[in-house]
Amino acid sequence: MKPRLSVGALALAALLTSTAAPAQTAGAVPGASVESLLAIARINNPEFAAMRHEAAAAQERVLQADALPDPRFRLELQDITRMGAQGPSLWPGDVGSTRYTFTQEFPWFGTRDLKKAQADFAAQGAQTAAQGVWVDVATRIKLGFAQWYFQTQSHHLNEEVLALMQTLEQIAQVRYAAGLAPQQDAIRAQTEQTAMRAELIGMESELRQTQVRLMGLLALPPTTELAEPQTLRALPVAAQLDVDALEQRARARNPQLAGDEARMQAADAGQQLALKGRYPTLMLGIAPTQFQSEFKTWDLMLEMNIPLWQGTRRAQERESLAMLEAARSRRDATANQLRADLNETVTGLHGALQTEALVNSSLLPQAELTLQAALVGYETGKVDFATVLDAQRQIRQAKQSRIKAQAEGQARLAQLERLLGEDL
Repeated sequence: MKPRLSVGALALAALLTSTAAPAQTAGAVPGASVESLLAIARINNPEFAAMRHEAAAAQERVLQADALPDPRFRLELQDITRMGAQGPSLWPGDVGSTRYTFTQEFPWFGTRDLKKAQADFAAQGAQTAAQGVWVDVATRIKLGFAQWYFQTQSHHLNEEVLALMQTLEQIAQVRYAAGLAPQQDAIRAQTEQTAMRAELIGMESELRQTQVRLMGLLALPPTTELAEPQTLRALPVAAQLDVDALEQRARARNPQLAGDEARMQAADAGQQLALKGRYPTLMLGIAPTQFQSEFKTWDLMLEMNIPLWQGTRRAQERESLAMLEAARSRRDATANQLRADLNETVTGLHGALQTEALVNSSLLPQAELTLQAALVGYETGKVDFATVLDAQRQIRQAKQSRIKAQAEGQARLAQLERLLGEDL
């Protein structure tokens, strides 16, 4: 009987020291890496596509802002009955005289440049908004992938532990048959298995929900099958986590901050444009007059509006100045929040790196040794079944801590890249 127990103990120790699920061949099915999901989302995601089209539309408004208003033409038929000598006529050569008026409006000097600058900054804001939407979508995919990886690996770990408990039940049954252990040991092993099967049901439901959320971001049908996540992105080393250097990158690339800066510049151009309201808009015109078949007179016209009601214009100027100050304050608030979020994220990433290193170097090896010792002790009758279960729980918690630290590291990396506006 004893050799049989030794073989079982060695099998259990080998089972628990495995660190990953068996590799699967994903083929062309996306999901094994987060990059494969991002490639699909960049093409399929409708939210990002909508923002790209809005940015393109905003860019077209720049040319419109720089254009002059369309010229105007007016035709005046004067004395269409030729003082009653004929019936009414609408032909220019058959009336007393015909006046043709061509006019063109010219905004005050510099107004068109300011309108173009304002539209250009608005287009930049739309472009950064599109980039911000993509960064947000990519971050949600990265976070979803990290959660999916955690759930998948936890599911595999539970399956491993369930297999262990099945083997432990067999060993307990053998020992009970030999009169070396109470029947309670086998019953406890069965109870643990039931609890684990219940956990697996909940995990499978959560896994499916996470997959559905990811497929929503990818604009794929909910029934689409994704490959199991296998490859995690490499986490940054400590030298890459200098907060000051990261803050400089974030100030240059963060879409939200860039959008606030563009809106502030547009508001500044709008404030200067409001000041141009103090000056008139000019209208130039030329008007030749036709008598029968000849043009005998030519008139030149200059027309302008009179900016008389200054109270209205001062209110417009105060409004534009308030909008400029609001945009500036919003940009400063974004910069302050960006700095705080960056420090928090880097701290969390350091913690995830240290936790994973500690689990790999100390906690997991110690738990494996504890389990092996408990198995040998149970085989020889020196420890009871509760000690084996406790050792099993310790190694399960250690592996769970490692999986959690890995997923946390991926999530923190995604949050850091969202703040940077680009991949690290």
